[in-house]
Amino acid sequence: MKRRAWAGASVLALVAAPAQADELRDAVAADLPALVELYKDLHANPELSFQEVETAKKLAARARALGFEVTEGVGRTGVVAVMRNGEGPTVMLRADMDGLPVIEQTGLPYASKRRAVPATGVETGVMHACGHDTHMAAWVGTAQLLSERRDQWSGTLVMILQPAEEIGEGAKAMLDDGLYTRFPKPDYVLAFHDSAQAPAGHLGYSNGFALANVDTVDVIVPGIGGHGASPHTTKDPVVIASSIVMRLQTLVSREIDPQEPAVVTVGSFQAGSKHNIIPDEARLQITVRSYADATRQHLLEGIARIARGEAVAAGMPEDRMPRVVVQQVYTPATFNTADLTTKVMSGLQTRFAGRVSEVPAAMAGEDFSQYYRADRENVESLIFWVGGVPQDRWEKAQRGELSLPSLHSPFWAPDAPVVIATATEALTAATLDLLAKKGG
Repeated sequence: MKRRAWAGASVLALVAAPAQADELRDAVAADLPALVELYKDLHANPELSFQEVETAKKLAARARALGFEVTEGVGRTGVVAVMRNGEGPTVMLRADMDGLPVIEQTGLPYASKRRAVPATGVETGVMHACGHDTHMAAWVGTAQLLSERRDQWSGTLVMILQPAEEIGEGAKAMLDDGLYTRFPKPDYVLAFHDSAQAPAGHLGYSNGFALANVDTVDVIVPGIGGHGASPHTTKDPVVIASSIVMRLQTLVSREIDPQEPAVVTVGSFQAGSKHNIIPDEARLQITVRSYADATRQHLLEGIARIARGEAVAAGMPEDRMPRVVVQQVYTPATFNTADLTTKVMSGLQTRFAGRVSEVPAAMAGEDFSQYYRADRENVESLIFWVGGVPQDRWEKAQRGELSLPSLHSPFWAPDAPVVIATATEALTAATLDLLAKKGG
């Protein structure tokens, strides 16, 4: 299918759903006021990565009341809710819980005023600037609808609340804590993410790679410091590091196939403390993005090669070569498997006529990727987007009258009722389809 840009048609002018969809859509509409109130509570009370204690407890209680077998504390603060309902496949639905160290500036009456201390040790404001509050509200809505419709499906439903997506560690923590051994291992894994670049209520998906490998690299460049007026007595790490930065620009442009996506960005360059002192060290902080594992490996090896090469060219001794540190925890590329993507999105294209588009993969990261990578032979996975831009703002942005805030912005305020309603209906319909009773 040809990739398309997000459609701009008004969500208010929805195409009528087919008859079999009416009952589900009406049920979502009936539940929506309560889900929006839950969303407001979650939005006003965000918690940082691996600190989602109150959030987990609150939502675990709701799942338990719906008849799920609930286990808390999986992967530190994660929640696993299981509902067994006869023979059939196992579907896992995931929502992430953590907020961001961002001081909210939306002006909403339920804006977060929370403060907390992240791993940096510096107290900060906390905000659901990535829309995880909409994810959790839709998760609860989906759990409720599927619990009420046990006569319509057969199999096992595993619904998880994942911590620490924002630091890329939560999914792995849950897997390391026995997600696929202590609980039923899924055949299908589904999730959605709100989008700050699409009109509210529109759905987007990518078949194949959806989000990128994300690596964080530190390069420590030694030098031989001295007086700024006597550079000949030094080995200037600022110059060496600058040469590394410039040479890195050719890593993608001259070593990677132009049709293969890759990004190497130096986000921070730190060196020196005074005008007339040549320091003895410079530091670079780099983010590296890719899809294919072979491309990722080439980029990481290339950074190390270039750093060493520039130091050698500057005459640095062997015991003063740059040190390249690749963080061990990285976010692997998110891959939507073909069969599941085609099946689910074909059904949603029928249900949400005119509101579903195939969109280009993004260079952002998502540790949802870990659930597929944990067992590629037996697990199929899909994450899709649900647009969250309020319709009036979307139309003004299309006319060039305003710029839209991105995810992670202190100004990001999705049209929560539309996101929650759309995602709840989509996740419920997809799960009912995947767990449909034989002959039903």
